Amino acid sequence: MYKKTLICASILHEDGEKVIKSALEAVSQGVDLIEIRLDALSDPYPEMVKAILQEINHPLIVTNRMKDEGGFFEGSERERTDILLSAAEFAEYVDIELQTRDKYKYKIIKASKSTIVSYHNFEETPSIGELLKIVGRAKEVGDLAKFAVMPRDIQDTLKVLEVVSQADNTIGISMGKLGSYTRVIAPLFGSPITYASLDAQSAPGQLAIKTTQNILNELKD
Repeated sequence: MYKKTLICASILHEDGEKVIKSALEAVSQGVDLIEIRLDALSDPYPEMVKAILQEINHPLIVTNRMKDEGGFFEGSERERTDILLSAAEFAEYVDIELQTRDKYKYKIIKASKSTIVSYHNFEETPSIGELLKIVGRAKEVGDLAKFAVMPRDIQDTLKVLEVVSQADNTIGISMGKLGSYTRVIAPLFGSPITYASLDAQSAPGQLAIKTTQNILNELKD
């Protein structure tokens, strides 16, 4: 038996009403967490973000993903992180990228209940040693480390599982179709959260909520 892994539904829409509707649907399906991708919103601003988050009475992860790591936000780095700061009081976790400039990153960490410090690589999977260094840096400043990387072969997916097995409080994901199985196998190695999709994938290889629930239930029996 392994420690329960929380299932998080990732929600990304341009329209705030659609975000709320999808989030409530995901809650009805029994997910543990909702991730709100603020960067997907059309012209987000702090007051609008607060209004949306207040409508969702469920534990939240909020992120405003930078373009360099697969996000859609069009404004400046200060604007991006100011929106995250305004959202922090409504979230169980704020997800902030490891590469965020320190003066912004530490403001968010200070304002948040808990943080996920993340690293995304859509080109390749670094070596196990490099990934462990990334995870170590993330955990020096945040509560959880997260890395999501793109595999070129099955050996790359195994690197992700090896890192998760060695590092506690670490979410490890191998993206794409090749790595999709890691989203339900990584919990066996200690990953505290896995991400699932309600109606649109927020990352390559993300599985549906029900599929994720069913597989994890089978594995823990």
